[in-house]
Amino acid sequence: MKTLPLVTALALPLSAFAGETPPPVVTPPVDEGSVFDAAQRPITNPTLFDLPLARTQVHGIYMYHRFPDSLDTQLGEVPAGGEANIFALQLEFALTDTISFTATKDGYADVNFDSNSPMSDADGFANLAGGLKWNFYKNEATGVAAAFTGVVEFPVGDEDIFQGEGDGAAILSLSGMRIGENYQVASVLGAKLPFDNNAESIVGYASGHFSYKVTSWFQPLIEANWFYVIDEGDGGSRYSDQVAGAVPAVVNFEGGDLFNLGAANASENRNFFTIAIGARFPITENLALGAAYELPLTDDGASLMKDRVTVDVVYTF
Repeated sequence: MKTLPLVTALALPLSAFAGETPPPVVTPPVDEGSVFDAAQRPITNPTLFDLPLARTQVHGIYMYHRFPDSLDTQLGEVPAGGEANIFALQLEFALTDTISFTATKDGYADVNFDSNSPMSDADGFANLAGGLKWNFYKNEATGVAAAFTGVVEFPVGDEDIFQGEGDGAAILSLSGMRIGENYQVASVLGAKLPFDNNAESIVGYASGHFSYKVTSWFQPLIEANWFYVIDEGDGGSRYSDQVAGAVPAVVNFEGGDLFNLGAANASENRNFFTIAIGARFPITENLALGAAYELPLTDDGASLMKDRVTVDVVYTF
């Protein structure tokens, strides 16, 4: 019922007749929400790349990951091929407006190589990783936010799928974003610092995201990821069911976002770049779907990725 305008309309002429100054009309404040409510998380490099916002979210992920036809090794080109189907569920819980607990890595992988590859088919669980995100800067007027995230990865995964080795690692990152009326830009810069540098390589990384809101339900995006081997591992015998544990000793690269082999010759291909195109599909204010196709820009066979399709769903509470 619109009682406030009616009362005001009656009061004004009565006040004027009485020679009194009419009281000011107080309009109740309208909660317009935050400019960051419309922010959409990136799709690729999901274990290391997220928005610098403290939220409560559930993030389901599926990856169809193809391996290169051959791998660059100390023995020459070694046949590989095949694919991995990867399923994961990330969780984030906002403890305050600026701090959240985030579980960044888990999941299950089913790995199948081509029949002429010396690598063995396998399936198993990934390592677990979790930590805290601190959104130390957020400006509603400019749409700019920044956060520091500290995560610990625990080596509890299955060796058959290149997990579970070493003593774990600390993953530290600085992320930032800007959101406008129709666009969003986000980035992250970080490093994975293993507690045992012999078993795993020290790897730095950076990722970038740009998306544009064409309609309320369609936001195309482009993303890029860079991984750099700062200090390679010792190439010791690990993952014993894969080529008798020789993989870290012979490959000339590291594993990118999902794997860290501790490869002794990773300095021969320190840089690994990928680019991805895709889109976000916000269904409601709380639910969004996403899909992206990603492929490397670096030498073919100098990584464990030929290409990858990532499909996800994000629910924000």
